[in-house]
Amino acid sequence: MINTPQFPLVAVVAADELKLALCLAAIDPAIGGVLIEGPRGMAKSTLARGVAELLPGGHFVTLPLGASEERIVGTLDLDAALGEGRAQFSPGLLAKADGGVLYVDEVNLLPDHLVDLLLDVAASGVNHIERDGISHNHKARFVLIGTMNPEEGELRPQLLDRFGLNVVLGAQPQPAERAEIVRRRLAFDADPQAFLQRWAKPQNALQQRCAAARERLALIALDDATLDEIARRCFAAGVDGLRADLVWLRAARAHAAWRGAEQIAAEDIDAVEHFALLHRRRHSPPTAAQPPQSPPPSSASPQTGPASAGVGQWGELPAQPVPMGAQRELPRWPKKP
Repeated sequence: MINTPQFPLVAVVAADELKLALCLAAIDPAIGGVLIEGPRGMAKSTLARGVAELLPGGHFVTLPLGASEERIVGTLDLDAALGEGRAQFSPGLLAKADGGVLYVDEVNLLPDHLVDLLLDVAASGVNHIERDGISHNHKARFVLIGTMNPEEGELRPQLLDRFGLNVVLGAQPQPAERAEIVRRRLAFDADPQAFLQRWAKPQNALQQRCAAARERLALIALDDATLDEIARRCFAAGVDGLRADLVWLRAARAHAAWRGAEQIAAEDIDAVEHFALLHRRRHSPPTAAQPPQSPPPSSASPQTGPASAGVGQWGELPAQPVPMGAQRELPRWPKKP
């Protein structure tokens, strides 16, 4: 296999928020992957490929849009199982992605049941296959990275929720950033090896930082104080279910490991809040309760127009001034004959 040079993650201009989310997923794949939203031409696939170099396995597997379920999960040879009494397994893309990155471009265009399957395995780290009473399990611990252009269709909320972190890329880099993106791309295309050599030192530093964070991760406690704060904020945001709480807690711990800290701090909770809630928040946090307003007294200056509708009791009309001498004469009933 030809080893094609890959554009280094540290050389990608801007996209600092996305880089952080990807590094956190590389530190703890149990976070559940990253969903990247943005228009075409925003280097989403370049960033995803850069994550593979931060992982021990270092390999990158792309899931094509037309892939069948058998190609994804693998197949069991029933003839070998029945004739020889053993389960012969042919690995699929999930087995090949173990220890690396599984990249799904335009994940919103995949059938829902395949997206659900991918998210199940990404969360558990195990691929389970069963066919005609014969089953096989294998390890499938990878960083799932999905990309989508919202203009081409949305993911159902149930599937959105199952992605650990969500990052939305802006559509318009500033002019200086655009120019620098083009310069670096041209330099990489002209001489990939020279470009990689130029960025080797910061890229190695990034790899070492992620490796050290992975080793430190298990030593950082998922403490009750952090969990209580996250639960309070998730409740205030009105998120459905409890997956946001768990993802946010894991991401905060990964961020603490990323900083080199020994415990989760408030800055870790704040740093990953947007990633965890962006695709799960149902409403804005409630504000302080306002005291009820009583209807204005009849002697007050009346309000007119639509803004006054609904003031006071239901159906009540505001008082109107009546000039002296212009009172309406009451109708007179005719006398009986």
